[in-house]
Amino acid sequence: MQHGHDTHAEHEHEHHAHEAHHGMGKVSWRMAAQATLHCLTGCAIGEILGMVIGTALGWGNMRTMILAIILAFFFGYALTLRGILAAGVDFRTAFRVALAADTLSIAVMELIDNGVIALWPGAMDAHLSDPMFWWILAIALAVAFVVTTPVNKWMIGRGKGHAVVHQYHH
Repeated sequence: MQHGHDTHAEHEHEHHAHEAHHGMGKVSWRMAAQATLHCLTGCAIGEILGMVIGTALGWGNMRTMILAIILAFFFGYALTLRGILAAGVDFRTAFRVALAADTLSIAVMELIDNGVIALWPGAMDAHLSDPMFWWILAIALAVAFVVTTPVNKWMIGRGKGHAVVHQYHH
């Protein structure tokens, strides 16, 4: 029911936009985990695609890992861009918001994820057809999620990262 007043959803949108602009204060772990899961999705798509392409082209570990990291950033940004563009924001603004929102999160996730894989004995030599490859990748992504979530919580609490994106999702 609207009696000339803002609906609850409109009030919530204004409230969240204000919080995102001025810092969110108390940020829930749920909100941070959702932002991290969003980042993890893009990273996982990019990394798996990079490893499949690198393997198919017969590349060595380093070239394949570099491609996987580049694609992880690409898909991480692309998922954020998709949501912001859907809200009617112009591409240039959406691209800037995506860079500001995701760069630190993706960088931390990639550092941890690839660090686990690089340091795990035998992981760099596991092939895509080897179940060990997939188990280690799953563990590496899980560790990256656990480490990156507090980073995202800290950033959102300061009005950075996905706090900026959040205002466009309503």
